[in-house]
Amino acid sequence: MRSNRPALALGVLAALTLGATTALAAPASAAPGTTPQKVCGSSYRTVNSAAVGSLGTVYLTYNASNGTNCVTTIRNTPGTAVDMSAWLYITDTDQGDDDYGRYTSYAGPTYVYGKGHCVDWGGQIKNVYVQISASNCASLKEKRVTYTR
Repeated sequence: MRSNRPALALGVLAALTLGATTALAAPASAAPGTTPQKVCGSSYRTVNSAAVGSLGTVYLTYNASNGTNCVTTIRNTPGTAVDMSAWLYITDTDQGDDDYGRYTSYAGPTYVYGKGHCVDWGGQIKNVYVQISASNCASLKEKRVTYTR
């Protein structure tokens, strides 16, 4: 009687290889219900946000214990990977961070020290871009721009 062990072992190896390849090829993503705190960290509180059309929201968060801002762009409905971005820039210190790529659920996190500074930040999902300038600057009025390409 012949043994099926070689065939079974080959089948298991093929399945594991396919699973590992799929897992390694998948872009950063999160389960539905992702929050800015799940992306940036539990000590970050949302201080501002802006809709990215009807596709999602870009969030500006702040950690008061270390003076660091974080930005993440989160899709309303995760799905096939699309072009996404999240970025953050402190003009007067010339410090910034960004994340551009193809993601299924969110872009970011991006971090920059921003205590006592005005913040420029934004994000993108597919062809919809949001840019917020001079944000969280006490009495100064921020400027918001949304555009499509």
